[in-house]
Amino acid sequence: MGISVTQLLIVLAIIMIVFGTKRLRNLGSDLGGAIKSFRAAVKEGSDEQKVAEEKGITIDGEVTSKKNEEV
Repeated sequence: MGISVTQLLIVLAIIMIVFGTKRLRNLGSDLGGAIKSFRAAVKEGSDEQKVAEEKGITIDGEVTSKKNEEV
């Protein structure tokens, strides 16, 4: 009981008529840019976390390494 190919094509045709191809193209490029910047931010955060772990620095109150801790 899913969506058939015919129903999907009808929905896509209605969307094309309502929004137009130019708006859909702009929406697609904006969405792609947002995803790209999100991935870059996640990668940057991951890189900062790795550097902090190597140096034993705390980030946002979180201890990233226990190397400098006295027992």
